[in-house]
Amino acid sequence: MRSSGGTFTIALARGVAVTAGLGMLLTGCSPAEPAADGDVGDERAATQRSASAGSGRDSGSDSDVGDSVVVLDPGHNGRNAANPDRIGREVPNGRGDRKQCNSTGTSTADGYGEHAFNFAVAQHVKRMLVGRGVDVVLTRPDDNGVGPCVDERAAIGNRNEADAVVSIHADGTSADASGFHVIYSAPPLNDAQQTAAPRLARDMVAGMSAAGLAKSDYIASEEGIDARDDLAGLNLSTVPAVLVECGNMRNTKEAAAMSTSEGRRRYADAITRGLLRYLDR
Repeated sequence: MRSSGGTFTIALARGVAVTAGLGMLLTGCSPAEPAADGDVGDERAATQRSASAGSGRDSGSDSDVGDSVVVLDPGHNGRNAANPDRIGREVPNGRGDRKQCNSTGTSTADGYGEHAFNFAVAQHVKRMLVGRGVDVVLTRPDDNGVGPCVDERAAIGNRNEADAVVSIHADGTSADASGFHVIYSAPPLNDAQQTAAPRLARDMVAGMSAAGLAKSDYIASEEGIDARDDLAGLNLSTVPAVLVECGNMRNTKEAAAMSTSEGRRRYADAITRGLLRYLDR
């Protein structure tokens, strides 16, 4: 989230499965609805979509991903706003400086918080991956806590030797801006950032595009990829790491999609698809 300054990381491991094709974003979605942790619903149906949709690299139909480790790190947290002192302390940024521990994130115009969206999407991705036999670790167990700080989020991915780390967010920028984009750390600070992270970013864009999502129309690159040096969660990662901005919560159409359970499942489908492309090489 360029506007919020906080990052969250999904660390993803060696083998992931992908879910159903993500169709175009919904246009007449209902108003924002509160999200229960992970949008608890028909988990069996979500897993079936993950296993059956698409073909080849996009779907994982011919892939053995059961030996993979995935760390999911949903950005921000539900009680960050109520604890400014805790999230305001400074931590290393990975480039010799310091930055704020965490932030509150953005929200839709109707007040649906990014922290809730991030966690719900991560829960959907987790269910899809577990259904494929992937070992999944979350950096936070619910949406009712504070933090963790961005340096600890990166450390969780590193300790678990994740095959990939994906930071899942939603942006909060001009209302006429739309689309997703994927960020990696540059200039690179280690071997994982040198080659694997850019490849993960490219595969994530390809998978999300194949799932029906449009690339960002407001970042400089037309490829849906942004290289940045200011995101501590990416800078501190020693495993392949990217941050996904799923869309813009200030855009009416995208906010409507993010505010529904079905819309959140679709974003999760797209992320899982992108991860599988990377893991299935």
